[in-house]
Amino acid sequence: MASEPIRVQEPVRFGEDFELDVPGRRLCRRGHTVKIERIPLEILVQLVEHRGEIVTRDEIVTNVWGKGVFLDTDNSIRGAIRKIRQVLKDDPEDPQFIQTVTGQGYRFIAPVVSPGEESRISGSDEAEKELKTPPVGAPKIPHPHRWGVVLIGLLIVLVLVAGIFYRWKKHYLPEAKIESIAVLPLDNLSGDPSQEYFVDGMTDALITDLAKVGSLRVISRTSMMQYKGLRKPLPQIARELNVDAVVEGSVVRSGNHVRITAQLINAYSDQHLWAESYERDLSDILRLQSEIAQAIVQRVRVQLTPQQQMRLGAALAVDPEAYEAYLKGRYYWNQRTADSLQKASAYFQQAIDKDPAYAAAYSGLADCNSGLTWHGFRSPDEALPKAYAAALKSIEIDPQSAEAHASLGLVLHHRWDWPRAEAEFRRAIDLDPQYANAHHWYGDYLSVRGRHDEALLEAKEALRLDPLNRMIGTWVALRYYLARNYNAAIEQSRNTVDLDSNFAAAHLLLGENYVQTGLYKEGLAELERAAKLSGNSPIYLAQVAVAHAAVGRKPEALRIVAQLQKISSECYVSPYGLAQVYAALNDKEQTFKWLQAALDDRAVWMSYLAVDPVFDNLRSDQRFQDLLRQVGMQP
Repeated sequence: MASEPIRVQEPVRFGEDFELDVPGRRLCRRGHTVKIERIPLEILVQLVEHRGEIVTRDEIVTNVWGKGVFLDTDNSIRGAIRKIRQVLKDDPEDPQFIQTVTGQGYRFIAPVVSPGEESRISGSDEAEKELKTPPVGAPKIPHPHRWGVVLIGLLIVLVLVAGIFYRWKKHYLPEAKIESIAVLPLDNLSGDPSQEYFVDGMTDALITDLAKVGSLRVISRTSMMQYKGLRKPLPQIARELNVDAVVEGSVVRSGNHVRITAQLINAYSDQHLWAESYERDLSDILRLQSEIAQAIVQRVRVQLTPQQQMRLGAALAVDPEAYEAYLKGRYYWNQRTADSLQKASAYFQQAIDKDPAYAAAYSGLADCNSGLTWHGFRSPDEALPKAYAAALKSIEIDPQSAEAHASLGLVLHHRWDWPRAEAEFRRAIDLDPQYANAHHWYGDYLSVRGRHDEALLEAKEALRLDPLNRMIGTWVALRYYLARNYNAAIEQSRNTVDLDSNFAAAHLLLGENYVQTGLYKEGLAELERAAKLSGNSPIYLAQVAVAHAAVGRKPEALRIVAQLQKISSECYVSPYGLAQVYAALNDKEQTFKWLQAALDDRAVWMSYLAVDPVFDNLRSDQRFQDLLRQVGMQP
């Protein structure tokens, strides 16, 4: 915290040619007044008065705006500092005047002198010169360290030349190309916590729009939401996500009126590259999001193809109530629980009711129903027809939607319609190579088809685009598991557990891999933890029973089977999980009984039949081969 300011009652000089008239609130350069706005000038005065000390953001706000004021402080201060640096021609990477102290504030680091001090210094210099000048006629005495002084002088010159060259290079050579970008969760400045879904939706939309530019790597939403509420330094975020630039900003909503402030920042230098504030009505929000994305793309100088230009500029008006329902749907869909998926489904349907031509809402509805059956919350008969119809409708409305084609590919995968599923996934990736879920789901498709090398490439690409996505990270481990590379699967599962120790799916994969490698005690512990974290979901309980069966604890395994059969009277339980338990018990008759039930049920997990390690001891059985043919896995 800065101490009491040094009150300046007369103009002061800093740098080679700047003069700051503090009482008159005027900045001059070489005798000419420099145009600078009031707020940046007030902050400059405050920094000069506290020169050499850190001035915190809170102190700047209190001094310039006053206490208790409602404003976007971080954006306002950064914008003002950027304007000061522009006037002073100060480089934030190699500052001569204002130093950014990450996470704290700013410090004025240039020497500051008043005209009176300059006179005294000048006089002192002359007096010192007289003392050092030998009398006329006095013999010249060679300095014993003459060559040392010369060498030091040369070194100083070289350092000065290097500094000048570095600053010249920064100002006049082309900037480093920005090839990757991350959009931090926008701040909710509405003063209403219930608007978080809306602000998160604005973040998601900006990420989606920027991702339409194929030559710019954009980190996906799930990874970025890990930073919500955190105040990490930008260079640290850049290192964690391996990006060149960061977008941050805020949203203020009042009824149907929205103000969005955004700025683009060089992630390593903290240099502001672009900043703007926009105000619109909610009915024009899609066009506003497109404008912001286009402004950022222009600033980073990315070359767009005609198709990308068309896609980035294609923004239609939307019914405000439909859009709000859609944002709530995506907010709940991202939570992936039984309750949240059902809420999301209801909100997507509400958006469709308000706007029957809302393609994105149909895609969301398809994803909800696919998720409900894949996670075992609803039967395939109940969920898949709804998912299929919604995905088809989304493509009918917007054939260029990557999300819609990926949604349809996922449904077709669950329906074992293999050729069409692959075609839809590939179409989605062609339309938007940066849609992480398209790579994620296509990797799963390739894996169950036995194309493990291709599957791993897609899974890793999904993780590159969304590096902190716990589900994608877990499914990279699943790619290794189904390819029988258990050591790599264990390592990847541990990485995800380290990222989130309460993520059930990561513990599930880790436990399954331990069981396959003979580490039964460790495997059972992980699987029991996974089941507990999942709220004893039937899918997870079945894997605990598989572990008991693998270690020879038949009574414990059968006890869980009985528990699952009892649960099935209240909610859907996939027969596939019961077949896995009996396969681990080496009870072939019961295994084939439940596999046939899963086939009749068209259980989505039957798509894993050809590659699931649990069934390796049955592959030579003709009945197993017949099942594979019926699932479409054999000619």
